[in-house]
Order: sequence, then structure tokens, then C-alpha cells
Amino acid sequence: MAKPENRSYSRYAREAAELLGVMIHNARIERALTIADVAERAGVSRGLVHRIENGDMGCSLGAAFEVAAILGLRLFDAGPTRLTGQLSMERDKLVLLPKAARHVAKGVKDEF
Repeated sequence: MAKPENRSYSRYAREAAELLGVMIHNARIERALTIADVAERAGVSRGLVHRIENGDMGCSLGAAFEVAAILGLRLFDAGPTRLTGQLSMERDKLVLLPKAARHVAKGVKDEF
């Protein structure tokens, strides 16, 4: 399937990409790294790092996460829970959901 020329994204998605870009940019500046340094470490082009920092929605999610990881940014509250690096799926799903959408398990009243 061909990639659409102009794809519309929700405001939330655009703002999230812009926020990630700002976080990456600030982390890079705090660590006194150039775009070329980060690009070399991530194995991507300088242009891609620049686009990620600008919140370009066409960038690879994997590339953006790799750049964030190189800069030491924690994007989620959850971390690896096993030595193999696999994440606890249920806990990670809850981290990604807003608190208002989380299902609270209520205790069963079994007293009659």
C-alpha cells in the first residue's frame, strides 16, 4: 500500500510529537552534544535527528525512541521487569492509559 502524501493527525498526536522533540532537544543541549554526535550514536542521519527534534510526524517511531534512549530520557514510568528486557504487559498498558481510563479492580464481597 502506498504511503499517503498528506496524512492528517490529531492535535494530541502532533503535540505529543512536538513535546518529545523538545524533550530530546533539551536533553541533547544539557549533555552538550551536537546533532551529529547523536546521529552517529543512533546510526541515523543528522537530518532525521533534526526532524525528530522538530516533532515531524513522518519520522520513524523506533528512531525517535532510540535517540531518546541514547540521551537517557525516560519516556514511560515502567521499566524492564525481567533480565531478558521484556516488559510486564499489563503494567505497561496501565502506564500508557490516562488515570481516568484505568479500571479499578474492586474486591469481591462474598459474605452472605
